[in-house]
Amino acid sequence: MIDQVLRTQTARRQLQQIITGLSDGVILIEPDQTIMWANQAALDMHGISDIAALGTTVTEYRERFQLRYRNNHRLAAGNYPIDRVIAGESFTDVVVEVMPTADEEARWVHRVRSLVLTDADGEPDCLVLIIADATDWASAEQRFEKTFNANPAPAVICRLSDLRYIKVNQGFMEMTGYTREQVIGHSVYELDVLERAENKELAIERLGEGATIPQMQAELKLPDGGTKFVIVAGQPIEVGDEGCMLFSFMDLEPRRKAEDALRQSEERFAKAFRMTPVSTLVCSSDRFHVIEVNEAFVATTGYASEDVLGKSIAEIGLLDDRHANAQLGKLLETVGSLHNTEFQIRKKTGDLLDCLVSAETVSIHGTTCYLLVLLDITDRKRSEMELVSAIETVMKDASWFSQTLIEKMANVRRANAPDDVSSAELADLTARERDTLGLMCEGLADKEIAARLGLAPNTVRNHVAALYSKLDLHSRSEAIVWARKRGVFGHSADRATVRKKPRRTR
Repeated sequence: MIDQVLRTQTARRQLQQIITGLSDGVILIEPDQTIMWANQAALDMHGISDIAALGTTVTEYRERFQLRYRNNHRLAAGNYPIDRVIAGESFTDVVVEVMPTADEEARWVHRVRSLVLTDADGEPDCLVLIIADATDWASAEQRFEKTFNANPAPAVICRLSDLRYIKVNQGFMEMTGYTREQVIGHSVYELDVLERAENKELAIERLGEGATIPQMQAELKLPDGGTKFVIVAGQPIEVGDEGCMLFSFMDLEPRRKAEDALRQSEERFAKAFRMTPVSTLVCSSDRFHVIEVNEAFVATTGYASEDVLGKSIAEIGLLDDRHANAQLGKLLETVGSLHNTEFQIRKKTGDLLDCLVSAETVSIHGTTCYLLVLLDITDRKRSEMELVSAIETVMKDASWFSQTLIEKMANVRRANAPDDVSSAELADLTARERDTLGLMCEGLADKEIAARLGLAPNTVRNHVAALYSKLDLHSRSEAIVWARKRGVFGHSADRATVRKKPRRTR
């Protein structure tokens, strides 16, 4: 018996010598729950310098050190690794957090496994806890966990060995509406993140190989039965020494809704553009090349769409002259818009149309363009001129006109006459003839003009006749309109109407 004890003690000393220099911590425990020995690595992992600080028994160890699982749940008595090895249980890779009861600020993470040494009869002789310091690993994993959960990009992680999800972040749950319980533990076949992927066969092949899955569009099934349009990509990573695949997503639903809204808006614009009864065209903002014309433009100008598309407004000759082209271009480049500006538009036949042109800057398919609306006012202007001519023909004497009517007729003449229309220059008149014309514009009769100028009535009549001859006019009203049109003569502020004459003067 004494020999057997000696042999046992010798074997234990040899065992202690072997494990003293190991980097892993080793604690030897007697079957009677006495803590017999621990190497320096085990002491360091508990923040102590001698074995007595561990406690002499398993019960004292539990009193001096508090153990928790990684989910922060405290281990109860009987569940400590040291209890489990006393019970003869064999286990590997039990990860626990260890905190001294006297100092809860200190904390280590241990990865523990058990070993039961038996004697010749197969009975437990020595119980061993082998401890690896996993503090750095746990710290890195904790940082990864925080980063993963805080990342706003939706993501899930599945284990490659069984293709089951082991992690899901808040971004994925918010994007899809899934709860954590509906994801964790389920396989990629139950929650298929590659549903309707544009290159699903490649993605499945890469997943099986544990290789990178390139970005591709896919549709995720949602818990409410709907789907969500996403871009998905996969990146192989290791989590806790296990090969995993990190799936990350980008929600394309807002972009798809925006694209749908833009498409609908462009469709509405296109319909309105085609159906509007007013001549309308779209041209580029850089070179004024015509991009599109509507049916009203074709009907009004006589140009077919193939006659103008791709050509500049100047190249087509749509405006009457170069000055008008330059004026339109300058207005649009500096202001970006114009409203009811009058231009003469040349039809395909060469005829001219009087048009009010309005324009606005628009964006079509991301390209800046100008939308031009051409309102044909040719008939309206012709009607105005015909009305003025009819009035002048019927009423040859200015004595029948109010001063306001004469000014309006002059304004109509001025607005509708070309810039170079002139039958005579004011410089052709003598000083007395200009004075006479001015007083005629004030509504004075010949006798009143004679009195104002201190001339004989016959002399005034001669001046009037000379006016008619030089200006190619035939009545007093035409002379007044001629002067008003050029804005040369004003009228007295205290005279609202033209006086009537007792008899007609020529």
